[in-house]
Amino acid sequence: MELSFSGRVIEWRGPSPYYFVAVPDQESADIREVAAMATYGWGAIPVAAGIGGTTFTTSLFPRQGVYLLPLKKAVRAARGIAVGDELTVKLTVRL
Repeated sequence: MELSFSGRVIEWRGPSPYYFVAVPDQESADIREVAAMATYGWGAIPVAAGIGGTTFTTSLFPRQGVYLLPLKKAVRAARGIAVGDELTVKLTVRL
């Protein structure tokens, strides 16, 4: 399954900060339709993501009815990504 969407970078504070882009409602609903085939546990969904010319693998995490795409430090550094930035993401759910 391939998707494309835009969203703002958010910071999740904790013992160490994490950075995410929330997958919009409609795309999250599409992912939920294949979640049982893709998840490896705890609702995490393995994906390949692309932002600009940077591609990476990670897992989406379910949170409050949508999925969150974590942004690795290397990805943020390579693209100069900061909290509040609007990003266009290409996403492939790895079934």
